[in-house]
Amino acid sequence: MSAVAGIAAAGVCFAVGGASAGTVSGSLYRDPSSAVVRWVAANPGDSRAAVIRDKIASQPQARWFANFNPSTVQSEVSGFVGAANAAQQIPVLAVYEITNRDCGGASAGGAPDLNQYQTWVSNFARGLGNQTVLIILETDSLALQTCLSGAELNARNQAISTATQTIKSANPNAKVYLDGGHSTWNSASETANRLRAAGVQYADGFFTNVSNYNSTSSEANFGRSVISALNGMGISGKRQVIDTSRNGGASGDWCGDDNTDRRIGQYPTTNTGDSNIDAYLWVKPPGEADGCRYTAGSFQPDLAYSLANGAPNPPTTAPPTTTPPTTTPPTTTPPTTTPPTTPPNSSPPAGDGCYAEVALNQWAGGFTANVTVTAGKSDINGWTVTVNLPAGTAVTGTWNAQATGTTGSVRFTNVSYNGRILGRQSTTFGFQGTGTGPGVLAACVTG
Repeated sequence: MSAVAGIAAAGVCFAVGGASAGTVSGSLYRDPSSAVVRWVAANPGDSRAAVIRDKIASQPQARWFANFNPSTVQSEVSGFVGAANAAQQIPVLAVYEITNRDCGGASAGGAPDLNQYQTWVSNFARGLGNQTVLIILETDSLALQTCLSGAELNARNQAISTATQTIKSANPNAKVYLDGGHSTWNSASETANRLRAAGVQYADGFFTNVSNYNSTSSEANFGRSVISALNGMGISGKRQVIDTSRNGGASGDWCGDDNTDRRIGQYPTTNTGDSNIDAYLWVKPPGEADGCRYTAGSFQPDLAYSLANGAPNPPTTAPPTTTPPTTTPPTTTPPTTTPPTTPPNSSPPAGDGCYAEVALNQWAGGFTANVTVTAGKSDINGWTVTVNLPAGTAVTGTWNAQATGTTGSVRFTNVSYNGRILGRQSTTFGFQGTGTGPGVLAACVTG
């Protein structure tokens, strides 16, 4: 089951309201330089772009670390995690570097040997900072073992156990999940045995359904059986995360490159309402190929459109009801971004109308801006926010809004699903750019 995903740079978030029933609570982090976001920005006239933008590019997805790059992985992780920390949101990192990954299949690769794997993991862990991160550790590594001898299997189990402890030692707030396959692969008891052999007692739990299509309910039932089996082994307190990136349609053969009856599933959130499940995540980025018809990990707009077309719109978000917690900077490599700042914004309307607040996340040469649009005392049906950009600044990507212009005075207009805002309620959109972010008023008008 090939799982490799494309590699992308760092960015900002998608906010999710409410608290989790598990051990993780908070907004997940959206990468504004992911393959799908870059495609949408480069193809605004494509007939598929609006659907892909609104239902896929708007969402937080995992960033995959799948290249053997021990000399640079620390800085790459630090930049990605630092940007998420600055936005006070939770990044999801998928580690896919185990030796002999995918048993030589379409996503073959990984570290040359397990000693070099541990070096890579140690460098990876040094970039994680000290705030909450979600780590999807080695998809298929435990569920797919047919190519391993007994000695190789023992060595892999030890490597994963050591990697888990290395990550947790570097960042005690890291949530690490091991490979649980999925509900139509190995049995729950066999999965629990494999998790125990690989050191799940040191991890926070396990993940299921990565790159697959089984329903969320089936995965949740499977997860409860795995947890029960682990409890019977004396391993308690473990939780599940489920990949819902493409399980909203038919099930069947895992490879999505040749199927048109698939759909994106539940949108990513830590608010699962299930005490056994920490998060529903998009680990496998929708639209990235499995290696059946296209190169594994390559973004294919026809696949993305097939997954998104006909799927429900993502939820809009309400304004936070509590003040975000204050955080201390990481004790490891400092983040490459500065904390978000809120420049002056238009004043809340005394009566009807709308106003906009901009949270800026600036780094050398670029920025992301998260904009909250709030209605006055009455409901509104449609809004436009105008942002005046400094000279030399240009918008390179937008999510949850349509942009008119890229420099100077840029207008952002609602998309189909977030134009209506109830009185005193909010929605959000964002944009990425080069240069210095906006430090001037963001004006909002209705209609």
